[in-house]
Amino acid sequence: MRATVHEVAPEIDASTLLAGAQFADAFRVEIGTAAVNAREACTRMVLHGPRWIDALLRLRNILVRPFGLKTSGEGAPAPGGMIGLFPVLSETPEQLVAGFDDLHLDFRIVVDVSGDAASRQVTSTTLVRTHNLLGRTYLALIMPFHKLVVRNMMGRIVEPAR
Repeated sequence: MRATVHEVAPEIDASTLLAGAQFADAFRVEIGTAAVNAREACTRMVLHGPRWIDALLRLRNILVRPFGLKTSGEGAPAPGGMIGLFPVLSETPEQLVAGFDDLHLDFRIVVDVSGDAASRQVTSTTLVRTHNLLGRTYLALIMPFHKLVVRNMMGRIVEPAR
């Protein structure tokens, strides 16, 4: 049975994680008694996704390269290494923050694990701060895909691989 992912109000301090963020959303999935930390949850989300998400990311990389934007795996080394194409910026067992700053926009993905041993949940929050018209246009273009992709990735936390 597929896990149900719900959109929820973001419950993080956006000003601390990405001051000036103009966009924020969050999705939550119940994981029951699964003993999953924030890194494992993020890894399951990012690395166990369906092929169509990988295809969208490859297409994105091709389309943004002429504009001088970062593509998957580019940029400075991350303090916490990489999970897929996301540099890990900070991490505790309960919260992982990934993302990077680019010419058009800066983004953060915040993965939080909460609850007690009997009833745990994972929340993924996305924060975006745009810098210019290109950033605002990019955000508008990806938004129809964003919610679909995040919901699908969140479902992978409970059912990581087939």
